Amino acid sequence: MTLPGSPFFAFKDQDLYLDDVRLRDLTQQYGTPLYVYSRKAMLAALAPYQQALAGRQHLVCFAVKSNSNIAVLQTFAQAGCGFDIVSGGELARVLAAGGDASKVVFSGVGKTRAEMRLALDAGVRCFNVESTAELEVLSQVASEMGKTARVSLRVNPDVDAGTHPYISTGLKGNKFGVAHEQAINTYQRAASLPGIEVTGIDCHIGSQITEIAPYLDALDRVLDLVEAIEGAGIPIHHLDLGGGLGITYTDETPPGADELIKQLLAKIDARGHGHRELVFEPGRSLVGNAGVLLTEVMFLKPGEKKNFCIVDAAMNDLMRPALYEAYMGIVNTRQREDAPEVWDVVGPVCESGDWLGRDRSLAVQPGDVLAVLSAGAYGMTMASNYNTRGRAAELMVDGNQVWLIRERESVDALFALEKLIKN
Repeated sequence: MTLPGSPFFAFKDQDLYLDDVRLRDLTQQYGTPLYVYSRKAMLAALAPYQQALAGRQHLVCFAVKSNSNIAVLQTFAQAGCGFDIVSGGELARVLAAGGDASKVVFSGVGKTRAEMRLALDAGVRCFNVESTAELEVLSQVASEMGKTARVSLRVNPDVDAGTHPYISTGLKGNKFGVAHEQAINTYQRAASLPGIEVTGIDCHIGSQITEIAPYLDALDRVLDLVEAIEGAGIPIHHLDLGGGLGITYTDETPPGADELIKQLLAKIDARGHGHRELVFEPGRSLVGNAGVLLTEVMFLKPGEKKNFCIVDAAMNDLMRPALYEAYMGIVNTRQREDAPEVWDVVGPVCESGDWLGRDRSLAVQPGDVLAVLSAGAYGMTMASNYNTRGRAAELMVDGNQVWLIRERESVDALFALEKLIKN
């Protein structure tokens, strides 16, 4: 059986391993639900980006929103990456992980004044500005601090990335970016404002993109704008082409990062822009298939219309299926000889939307440990405490080494900041 994330995930003698670690052994020591990530898998996913960009002035900025554990960020910082952040909290995580603020790009449509001040004090590389209103406020904040905010404008190219509507970001109907038609006027306004230095242009069209064509379409529109902006006397130093490259969850066949970059570079060079620095913001493609969520089977509940496999992980641990109806592979960590049956894998949360997988063929018994695959991205970062459930522990493995990188959240911790009313 070939699993997403192979060769780092593989069955050996009927048991599922990540790197050289048997996953069932981890649950006996650390309990469930449990997130486990492979450092080797993350670095292997990063390598095609770095190899394809070798010899070019570039920066690969890991998208912190996809997995913000500080040990994950540490892994990418030590590999030479910068970071794409969308909040002051994410900036604090990057700095705590040893990341370099001068390699941070600050994205997001709703940066607060406090976040702008934090980022300016830290010395972030660039703000990806998404509206004229944000530009005006950033100018005011930077001027008050006696600092200069380096900016690129995120332009919305109105390109359909062919992905789920909730993770599409490059269409006119999306909230992100400056409309393509307004970009030149907005750049002229930026160039006129105190405390603002225009350094680049940014474009990000969505997430879980599995084709190259939308990237090439967006790039053409971005390069058209660059030529027009520079024609208006405003130099553009870097091109930030965003991220969004998809992974295989089931039968998707996304291009490799090296092939995507090869085709983008060919177009950039053909149009005479090869001298510009390039920035990429991958997230899911670096960590998605490097992680797994482990959960114990508590009860089997056969029914007339549906068979329910009730596990101890829930929608608060992994939101993607409930939010997007996302498909994620589910396997038993120990292969059984019994004939499989069809089950809906559901959690204990009091919502009908609390499911991890529907109509899954599984040979399973209570006490078994299931692995929800491709859970390294948008798993723990979207977790909540709904139903007063503590968030899962997280582990990192590398070969046969195992590190606890986040302790399981205790119930006491969940209401430690709350106060009783004193009558």
